[in-house]
Amino acid sequence: MSTPRSHLRLLRMLTERLERISADSIWAHRASGVRGSLLRMLEEGEQGHLPDPKNLSLAVTTALHILTQAAKRE
Repeated sequence: MSTPRSHLRLLRMLTERLERISADSIWAHRASGVRGSLLRMLEEGEQGHLPDPKNLSLAVTTALHILTQAAKRE
């Protein structure tokens, strides 16, 4: 079972990785939007408000897709 703390660690890791995508990448703009969503969820989580599980799952899935596609293009 996932814990709120593990969700926060995952959100931090994904935001850091999305930030590293090259600005020249076609995925940079998408990464920026998803990163913003993850940062909002992270901020809410740090304040003790757990993100909606569906929104969390969608954001994490999207972030992983972007990271995978950006890595293929490098």
